[in-house]
Amino acid sequence: MAVTVLVPSTLRGEVDGVKALSVEATGTLRAVLDEVGRRWPRLERRVRDEQGALRRYMNVYIDGVDCRSIGGSDAPVPGEAEVHLLPSVAGG
Repeated sequence: MAVTVLVPSTLRGEVDGVKALSVEATGTLRAVLDEVGRRWPRLERRVRDEQGALRRYMNVYIDGVDCRSIGGSDAPVPGEAEVHLLPSVAGG
């Protein structure tokens, strides 16, 4: 069962314009992002820092729930889940 990682338009340049990635890793968000990092390292650098922690400005939702409210990188990700990457937008 694959997890779908939804990529917003602001990050699609890191994955050759693709809006949804299929990832076989499941279990935790960390496992999903590890697989993303192996296959799309440019995207991973935008999502996680050098220590593997989610970047402060990156919001990640698992089936519509903010991952930070359910364990952060250790949040459970079931098979066939949707993981949505959303960078924060600043404005004035």
